[in-house]
Amino acid sequence: MNEERAVGESRGVREGAGVHERLNRKQYEKELARLHVELVKLQEWAVYTGAKVCVVFEGRDGAGKGGTIKAITERVSPRIFRVVALPAPTEREKTQMYVQRYLPHLPAAGEITLFDRSWYNRAGVERVMGFCTEDQAKTFLKGVPLVERAIIDSGVILLKYWLEVGQEEQTRRLEERIHDERKIWKLSPMDLRSYSRWYDYSRARDDMFEATDTEQAPWYVVRSDDKRRARLNLISHLLANIPYKAVPREKVKLPKRQKAEGYRESDRPLRYVPERF
Repeated sequence: MNEERAVGESRGVREGAGVHERLNRKQYEKELARLHVELVKLQEWAVYTGAKVCVVFEGRDGAGKGGTIKAITERVSPRIFRVVALPAPTEREKTQMYVQRYLPHLPAAGEITLFDRSWYNRAGVERVMGFCTEDQAKTFLKGVPLVERAIIDSGVILLKYWLEVGQEEQTRRLEERIHDERKIWKLSPMDLRSYSRWYDYSRARDDMFEATDTEQAPWYVVRSDDKRRARLNLISHLLANIPYKAVPREKVKLPKRQKAEGYRESDRPLRYVPERF
């Protein structure tokens, strides 16, 4: 595992520790606006070249996966940047080959797929919470590098990110969800059960890195105690690891509007929304 990836070997990664002061909103919004321009360029490049990009987001509960994905998709087309967040498997899906239900969601030409959790559920929550056996988890860890090799060989650019949050910050975020009615939907019974098993998740994460951090599909760890800094770092890294370029673009000029040619606004009364603000 090389120094650039720094997956899990430093004390800071293990604890999710940050080394910088928190980024203020003004700095964050200025840099995010610049990155949004680059993400639009990436989108246009993907459509123009038929590139296929798949990005996997994993991490502990409260690590900031959803917020990071929202930051990425805020200014791009949902038809190109497709977010995949699968529900629990159906009874039929439980009988399939494990990764089978994820494969239809891989990107086609000109698409960028963002997995908000992925096939790595088997290495994390399913293993820790007893939804699969140890043998099933070990079989998954042994086989998934082969699946990812096949995905890459099919022409997909695959990037895998693990967002690492520290214990204190995770506690603060989950407690915030309890007391903020805008965020209560983010707190499931499974989150509460998982919260008490910090070190079981740490062991599962370590095993996952050991088995699936490969040269062709490495894991990249993002310290996420500072959400704003984490989002900017991840987006910058994502852009740096995709060989996109600005593509030819015609200059846009608004055409003249047609003349009214006798059109009159209808006298039919319309139901306007009350202006309360």
